[in-house]
Amino acid sequence: MARKHKPTDSAFALYNVVYEDGSLSSNRKLATADIDPYDRDNSVRALIERQDRKIAEASGKSRGPIKSVTLSPN
Repeated sequence: MARKHKPTDSAFALYNVVYEDGSLSSNRKLATADIDPYDRDNSVRALIERQDRKIAEASGKSRGPIKSVTLSPN
């Protein structure tokens, strides 16, 4: 009989990000397992900033500072 594997948390949350220059990035996907439930706002912002740095490294274009982050209604 095969061993059962532990289920992985594959749930995601979608966030809308507004940058200080007025640009909008909709439906940014974050794994809920990576979000700190006790400090949700700061951990979501840090995760999105990390995503932005990776995107900037790949594309050579950096994003401006984040103005606000809201949970997407989708």
